[in-house]
Formats: sequence, C-alpha cells, structure tokens
Amino acid sequence: MFELPLFPLNTVLFPGMPVSLHIFEERYKKMLNLCIQNKEPFGIVLIKEGREAQGPLAQPHMVGCTAQIQQVQQLSQGRMNIRVLGTERFRILNLKQDKPYLVGEVELFPLHDPDHRAVIAGVARLRPMIMRYLEILKDAGQIQFDSSQLPNDVTTISYLSAVLLQIPADKKQVLLEAEHTSQMLNELRMTYRRELALLNFMKERSEDDSQKGPFSPN
Repeated sequence: MFELPLFPLNTVLFPGMPVSLHIFEERYKKMLNLCIQNKEPFGIVLIKEGREAQGPLAQPHMVGCTAQIQQVQQLSQGRMNIRVLGTERFRILNLKQDKPYLVGEVELFPLHDPDHRAVIAGVARLRPMIMRYLEILKDAGQIQFDSSQLPNDVTTISYLSAVLLQIPADKKQVLLEAEHTSQMLNELRMTYRRELALLNFMKERSEDDSQKGPFSPN
C-alpha cells in the first residue's frame, strides 16, 4: 500500500493510454508541481459524484490508473499543459482529504490470467470485432486505421480495445474495474458486439438515405 495524489476527471485512463491535460486550478498546480519535482506519478480516477473543477473535491470511483508525466509546457500564472501516459491500475483503499487535493491510500491492481488458454481464445474472438469496428469508423472518416498496428500481447490488446471504444466513461469504468483478464475480455466482446450492431444499423440507414436522394416520394 502507498499514498498517491489523485486527479478526479470525467475521463477513464487505461495503462498505455496517453492523455493531455491543461492544469489551471491552484490545488492541481500544487499537486502537479510536487509530482514533477519528485518525479512521481499521480492517479487519474473517474468522477463518481461532483465536478472536475471549481468546486468541492469530487467523489471518485475506487479503481483508477497511475499517470506518468512525460511532457510539461509551463504557461503564465503557473498554469501548465502536461502529457501523461497511463501505467498501472490501482485500487483505492482509503481516501485522505487533509490536502487541497485528494490523496488515496492505494494498492496496485494488475490484470491476472488465471486461465491462460481461455484468455488466448478470448483475444482470438475479440480481434476480428476490433478490426470490423475500426474499419467502419475508418469508412466513416472518423479515424485513420492500420491493422498491422494492433498488438499481439494479451494485456496490451485488452487495454487498447477498451481505449478504442467510443462509449460513455461510466461504461469504460466497468472495463477498467474487471478483476481479471478473462472477465475484461468477456465484457469487451459483449460491448463490441453491441456497438457493431449499432454502427451497422447506422451505416445501413445512411446508405438508404443517400439512395433516396434529397426528395421524398411525396
């Protein structure tokens, strides 16, 4: 168990995921300056109740991800732009509010593979769903996609497939909180199946509308 300064956001961070943040509140300028000075990470947690900024400290979900600071751009009045990389999942055991920002007593919460064969089989079933999902988004002009960039490592592709999903943050939090890899893969397959059905429906509707032209039969 160790103490970790926490940054509650309306964002779910996964290991391996980069994110850029603009730091302007005094409490978080103080927190981040300490992290930069000590070369230590902080934790990003999804807000369960409350606001990101300009208010009382938000109540976070109890599973988050450590954020390693990679780049810092200092701005006027102590503000800064930072770029961080998600590194490790953690679970909050206790919250401390004796500083201007939240501090958690946390333990690391890595994904486990109790049944490696089942995990490998789960990834094999998930991969074509990811490919199809990205192909549809590419055809819609929303992303650039190169299938050769999909990793083979089980943990990496599990986290990456969660990052790629364009779903609400509370749905991503369910994925982040999975106890083990098999559970996460099951959740991912169900989510991709649902999202693919929705995207295919929207694609068919769009194609039908384009064939009808600008005028209705009436």
